[in-house]
Amino acid sequence: MARKKAEEQVSRISVSLPPHVLRELDSMVVEKGYVSRSQAIQHILHDALTDCRRDNDDEIMAGVIVLFYNSGTPGLQQRLADMQYENLAEVISSLHVNLIRRQTLEVMLVQGRVGKLRDIENMFSTMPGVVSGKMHLIASLIPPVHEVGREPPLNMESA
Repeated sequence: MARKKAEEQVSRISVSLPPHVLRELDSMVVEKGYVSRSQAIQHILHDALTDCRRDNDDEIMAGVIVLFYNSGTPGLQQRLADMQYENLAEVISSLHVNLIRRQTLEVMLVQGRVGKLRDIENMFSTMPGVVSGKMHLIASLIPPVHEVGREPPLNMESA
């Protein structure tokens, strides 16, 4: 059998846990359906390391901003659209779903520096009529959508 590439290899470590933590880990493994303790611990560590990256304002990450808002608030949908356009480099796309009682659920796909994304989340979440807003970032990036070395035109009408 061929040897795994260096980036595919894993390292073994030893972890000492108090009995009650080990029992909780074993319960979680069964409850969530992990194949092993190792897989569960890898998942937990990945989440913790991603959280650390989220604390670095200069880190570039991708994710979503989820908004729940009252679509009956005068001018809100236009202000949200304008803010998305003002942040075109970070707001990749959005999807909104009209719910009952003039409520809307909107999901925006975002990518950029964490500090800038946090500012965008705060701008959207604090608008009058927005009931709640939440951002979730992942430790991955969206592939480039523009040709390398060619800036997209800023005036979309000339494109």
